[in-house]
Amino acid sequence: QVQLVESGGGLVQAGGSLRLSCAASGRTFSYYVMGWFRQAPGKEREFVAAASRSRSSTYYTDSVKGRFTISRDNAKNTVYLQMSSLKPEDTAVYYCAAARRPIPIPLTNGYDDWGQGTQVTVSS
Repeated sequence: QVQLVESGGGLVQAGGSLRLSCAASGRTFSYYVMGWFRQAPGKEREFVAAASRSRSSTYYTDSVKGRFTISRDNAKNTVYLQMSSLKPEDTAVYYCAAARRPIPIPLTNGYDDWGQGTQVTVSS
C-alpha cells in the first residue's frame, strides 16, 4: 500500500515563506507526475502545481505563479512546494497527489494516490 505523507505546514504571516514536502512510502511507484492541490474552508479542492518525472514540465495555477516553486527528488520519490510571498488567501489544507501513468497536460486531473493533507495558515 502506498502512503503519501505531507509535512511542513504551519502558521505564517503574510509575506512569509513555507516549504512543504511529500514523501511516498510503502509499495511505491516511479510516479509519472507528482503535484499539489489545496482546499480552503467552504471551497472545492483546487490544483496548485505539478511536475512531471522528467522535471522538464511544471505547471502552476495562475494565482501562485511567480510565488510558488515545485520540485522533485525522484530518487527519494519526494515532491516539494516552496511557497513565498504568502497571502491570506493561500490559507488551506494542502494535499500531495501522484499519478502512476501519464496524465494530460496541464496535469490537473488523473491522480491515483493522495496524502492526508497539511494545514497552511497565513495571517494578515
